[in-house]
Amino acid sequence: MSIAMIRRLLITFCVVLFLAVGAHPDALAGTATSGENHTHLDDLSLEELMDLEITSVARKPQKVSEAAAAVFVITQEDIRRSGATTIPEILRMAPGLQIARINANKWAVSSRGFNEQFSTKLLVLLDGRTIYNPLFTGVDWESQDVMLEDIERIEVIRGPGATLWGANAVNGVINIISKNAQETQGTLASAGYGSEERGFGAVRYGDMIGENAYYRTYVKFADRDESYEGGQLDPDDDWEMWRGGFRFDQLPHDGTELTLQGELYAGDVGEEAALFSLEQPYSIDSKGDKEEFGAYVLARASRLLASLSQYSLQVYYDHNDRDTLLNRQRQHVIDTDFQYAFTHGDRHEVVWGLGYRLTLDDMSQSEVLSFDSEHRRDQLFSAFLQDEIVLGPDVLSMMLGSKIEHNDYSGFEIQPNVRFLFTPGSSHTIWTSVARAVRTPSRAEHDAEFMTAVLGPGEPLNPFPLPVALTSSGDEDFESEKLIAYEAGYRFQGSEWFHFDIATFYYRYHDLRTVKISSLEVYSDAADPYISVDSTGDNNADGYCYGVDSSIDLQVRNWWRMQISYSYLQVSVDFESENDLDELIDEPLESREGYTPHHQVSIRSLMSLSPQLEADLWLRYVDNLSDLDIPSYVSMDLRLGWRISDAVEISLVGQNLLDNHHPEFPGFEQILIVAADSAEIERGYYGKITLRF
Repeated sequence: MSIAMIRRLLITFCVVLFLAVGAHPDALAGTATSGENHTHLDDLSLEELMDLEITSVARKPQKVSEAAAAVFVITQEDIRRSGATTIPEILRMAPGLQIARINANKWAVSSRGFNEQFSTKLLVLLDGRTIYNPLFTGVDWESQDVMLEDIERIEVIRGPGATLWGANAVNGVINIISKNAQETQGTLASAGYGSEERGFGAVRYGDMIGENAYYRTYVKFADRDESYEGGQLDPDDDWEMWRGGFRFDQLPHDGTELTLQGELYAGDVGEEAALFSLEQPYSIDSKGDKEEFGAYVLARASRLLASLSQYSLQVYYDHNDRDTLLNRQRQHVIDTDFQYAFTHGDRHEVVWGLGYRLTLDDMSQSEVLSFDSEHRRDQLFSAFLQDEIVLGPDVLSMMLGSKIEHNDYSGFEIQPNVRFLFTPGSSHTIWTSVARAVRTPSRAEHDAEFMTAVLGPGEPLNPFPLPVALTSSGDEDFESEKLIAYEAGYRFQGSEWFHFDIATFYYRYHDLRTVKISSLEVYSDAADPYISVDSTGDNNADGYCYGVDSSIDLQVRNWWRMQISYSYLQVSVDFESENDLDELIDEPLESREGYTPHHQVSIRSLMSLSPQLEADLWLRYVDNLSDLDIPSYVSMDLRLGWRISDAVEISLVGQNLLDNHHPEFPGFEQILIVAADSAEIERGYYGKITLRF
């Protein structure tokens, strides 16, 4: 972080802070104010925030202050006052996450390194339903345009969660939890318009069905403008999405609780892809709309038994259909999860579970992207066991567990974990963890063939007089990537106005994905002579990363809350190439050392200037991405909210106010040097009105 950048960040914050404090009614009128009068109804004190119950760490309700993991909770009030319109934007609040916008509709999201468009080491759950894409890895964030007003909280776990959640929960778990239907009664309608957010709106209605039974239905629409690319305002990455759904909750009755929910969505997502030819100009940058359709239905039942034990059963069906520029993708997922929790004596809290997932793929073939078979059927079997043992009453506890899985690509995987929690006093929490996690191969890494580029004679990386066709093929021998993680953390809750959280980690990776040359052939007798170079995945790299995540929550005044976070990360990858050609491919594409910023800073200021007026400021510093030629930047978002009444709220939001436009991350095509320049994220403004009745 340069001195000039630090100075710019601090000066901007101080100026805005001075203006906000000077405008506070306490400075203009000599009347005392109370926290109740100047706090939104949904606001929580810092003490209450630490008492929030989470479920992602131990698969059971527990307080944030009692979690033996690096956990950060984003509440509904945080979401409302952030001014964010998408989940990735909201996740920027969490320390230790790397969030970069690629263009108007795509993001690179990771935890503690190895960031890219198809991030492989982060598991994301939405109401217990995994949205990790087993076809290409990662999360299709453009499909997850959920109704933000219905999110109760987002639990962010930095670090492995594989013992409970399985493979691919390597560097972190994000669990997005929506409100139950009882909390969303009545009608809510919202609408907005702006320079980048060209139009969005949502309507939700909730009511009762008999005794202790509630439901809601909703519909949402969003339309986002294109980003900025290469001096032109037409990169064709605009984004339009419709979705609607329902949720039904039968609250605990005779010990039984039921949930049924479902949703469907459809939209057009602008994209570009390079189409290749062995004739000049060798590649054509094609642009168009990716048509998306998806739907899911989920049922969950839990029952509390007289013995104070509890079991739950969850079943869901998920379907998505994507018609891209490269091919047509259809996928069906059926998932079943059973869990049983009980206590044994005074010292043991045991939870175990079984799971089964069936995935059915239907993929069309094209010259650019093809698979060994258009249809594939994959199965995943899993079982886990975890025991939380009290070693010293109210002082020391140990959590010991493991998950065993069997998948069709790498076979059996064992992922154990041991955690210790030490609470020497009510204000102090110390925790440590050692865990093993794996990232299993995707179908694309197993049996896909992808034409990545055609390099003409004389172009960079092509010293030959003939065009070179580069292809990447899946490999059945590609194994899981493996991690041994060491973590430690400390929390301090000194008072109702101050909370401090810090976590350190050291990760050791083995068998990381690399690329090797599998064949090199010269087709001199062809109508258009060319050289074919095919590469496949391999496990020839090891690596490590280490760093620190920290956050401070500060209640400066009863009307003013601040949230400050800082993250430092260092990644190193070592690979052994078998020849010079392998090294030529591996080094720029697979090291990933410079894909992640070393330093990140976030400063949020939330002010309730009066019972009706809110002023919220968000400053972020993101370090440069050295291997991607992305410079560091400072971003500022500002939100002004006016609660006209309990039924009407108006907000004005400015995003990325310090730059006309700036790049954050290149897309997959840009990294492979086959497409246009990276898109840049523009300054934007929008207004929003929300009605509740």
